[in-house]
Amino acid sequence: MDHAWAIIMAGGSGTRFWPLSRRNKPKQLLALAGGERSLLAETVARIAPLVPPERVIVVTARHLADATRADLPAVPSRNVLAEPVGRNTAPCVGWAAAHIQRRDPDALVAVLAADHHITDEAAFLEVLGRALGAAREGHLVTVGVTPTRPETGYGYLEVGAPLDEGVHQALRFVEKPTRERAEEFLARGTFLWNSGMFFFRAAAARAAVQAHLPDLGFALDALDQAAAEGHEDEALERLYPTLPSVSFDHGVMERAARVAVVPGAFGWSDVGSWVTAWELAPKDARGNASTAPADVVFEDAAGCYVHAPPGKVVALVGVEDLVVVDTEDALLVMPRHRAQDVRAVVEALRARGRDERL
Repeated sequence: MDHAWAIIMAGGSGTRFWPLSRRNKPKQLLALAGGERSLLAETVARIAPLVPPERVIVVTARHLADATRADLPAVPSRNVLAEPVGRNTAPCVGWAAAHIQRRDPDALVAVLAADHHITDEAAFLEVLGRALGAAREGHLVTVGVTPTRPETGYGYLEVGAPLDEGVHQALRFVEKPTRERAEEFLARGTFLWNSGMFFFRAAAARAAVQAHLPDLGFALDALDQAAAEGHEDEALERLYPTLPSVSFDHGVMERAARVAVVPGAFGWSDVGSWVTAWELAPKDARGNASTAPADVVFEDAAGCYVHAPPGKVVALVGVEDLVVVDTEDALLVMPRHRAQDVRAVVEALRARGRDERL
């Protein structure tokens, strides 16, 4: 694994974790999985046995670059790439892969999200090693997570014939399904959750981008030339806003010929909402959880989650399945099943011009 690198995508805004997640400190920079380290720092630490910090490239938004570097003291400063504007994951992955290829033409690359949580890290590393091995053979590889429920919030992929031990052909990607289709996928047993992780030779990804997203390919060539001439920053400022806003899944993986999938079961969660925070947290006998157990009182309450600063007493009486998030300048109260609707609150505040609360 001397040529193994990682790209960690860390530019998200984390609006579904408002009011704790804010523009200048979004969810990937928060400790939302019960530990003391941020989700991003946990990701870097998790992959260290395969990819040391000096070969980790983190792509984030420009206004988050300094905070990201501060959160990752072991990652070299030059390894944090700051996007001038957000343009979805294909430009993010393409630019970072081109950067890696300049430094290591033989690079094998793992593309990971900054905000996933893994409970079985040993199994996760085994899957990553298998995926990198398949990438070494020239495949574009993704990891499919064995589904545990008919989830409608994830994309799926269909598994085809075996290519090697633990590696299969990926037949097709499927958008987030209806409940009925998700139940069908679970019953058939040939569909996996699309984890959004990708593995490839840097050169193979570059070739796939050139073939399927030629506008992005031309821009990456121009950035390479600018980097060789010493003015990449200027070229980035000019070119990046013109790049197609398309995901790496749709723009490359769904169109490429040699796509493989490695199935895995390692306690994966995409930490997508406050429901996930409740699911990951230790609970009392009635399913209640909080970040400050000594200060939160649950009286005749069940299935509730409270995030509050230490020292502030919060009491829930006679309620069920609520999420309560208290910060210095904002309070969120909602039924747990409405967790996806937090983004509507963010949009409402933005419409009112309350950017200082975002």
